[in-house]
Amino acid sequence: MKHRGVHLQYSFHPGGQQGAEVHNPLFDLLLAVREHGSIQHAARHLGQSYRHVWGSLKQWQEVLGEPLVTWSQGQPARLTPFAERLLWAEQRARARLTPHIEALRAELERVLADALDGTHQVLTLFASHDMALPLLRERALASQRLHIELKFAGSLDALRALAEGHCLVAGFHVPPLQGDARVFARGLKPLLKPGRHKLIGCMRRMQGLMVAHGNPLKLRDLTDLSRRSLADGRALRFIQRQSGSGTRLLTDHLFAKLGIRLPEGDASTALVEDSHVAVAAAIASGLADAGVGIEAAARAFGLGFVPLIEEDYFLVCLADTLEHPAVQQLRQALAAPGFALALHELPGYTAVRSGEILSLTRALPWWNFRQAKTDAMPRGASSRRKTPEGHRHG
Repeated sequence: MKHRGVHLQYSFHPGGQQGAEVHNPLFDLLLAVREHGSIQHAARHLGQSYRHVWGSLKQWQEVLGEPLVTWSQGQPARLTPFAERLLWAEQRARARLTPHIEALRAELERVLADALDGTHQVLTLFASHDMALPLLRERALASQRLHIELKFAGSLDALRALAEGHCLVAGFHVPPLQGDARVFARGLKPLLKPGRHKLIGCMRRMQGLMVAHGNPLKLRDLTDLSRRSLADGRALRFIQRQSGSGTRLLTDHLFAKLGIRLPEGDASTALVEDSHVAVAAAIASGLADAGVGIEAAARAFGLGFVPLIEEDYFLVCLADTLEHPAVQQLRQALAAPGFALALHELPGYTAVRSGEILSLTRALPWWNFRQAKTDAMPRGASSRRKTPEGHRHG
């Protein structure tokens, strides 16, 4: 195939965009042909004429230098293997880039809002990747005239951004643990201080194993990951989240709790993605067999889902910014019935004390975990006390 450049553009329309879709007429057309089995039915679905769709197909085939659709008399139209590969590659790239597209669109909307109406409040939010936060942003803009500049980052990076003054509010997630939580304590305690930070209730969501549709490998829990091999003799391919993400902390915590570990592979070929939708897309495309992620992402890609644990998603700000107008409007948007209704539409989500100010040590009981002195000592210093072993965080 000849090399063809990719050109991006954006446009303005009344109302807000749902999600972070980047539409391209070629892939809309390929999806319609795949789903409806004929060019005529695909044209009807797209609201276009048969002649227009047929001409578009010919044009795209000339641009790409490869056939896209095959059919014979009396048989349904089918995508060629090339078109199938192209469609999967585009869907995976789109899923991987969703957090970045959301951030870019938020920045463009903020600039436009500033130009048209100077009365909007603006709040910068660095947060662990989540599918409900774009809904919160839409609700806040519509009901509170609050523009949320949403930037996705791992939980640890989001909290560091708050500490460094890059945002007014940060978002992270943890399960409501009562027992051993050393992985979370080591990762998050240095970044959260009672009295200095204030938690804001947001929502609760379900994390679990995302697997292929129908769960063909019959995975029941995380212990199956360490002992299952496939019929062709290869090892099960488990896709991880990036180091520093809240889901990576959760995965490390659950593995440590169960006393299992995955076989160490070549770091250069390890499967790692930086969002739930990117993990789901990799599994849907057959590049991986399983990965930990939220239920909503699994359902969005038609995957199977094995529930593992519910977790709380918190927002956090500095205590002296609680009375900031933008933070007040954020809390009002969270507490509004419309946000709870929007969450209800997402699989695995519920509103829990949304908008309430929460005690850090009560909401995070593991915060009182006593770290060994070596955790806080400068590098190179020595201590007779040993740190707990067998745990790490991303």
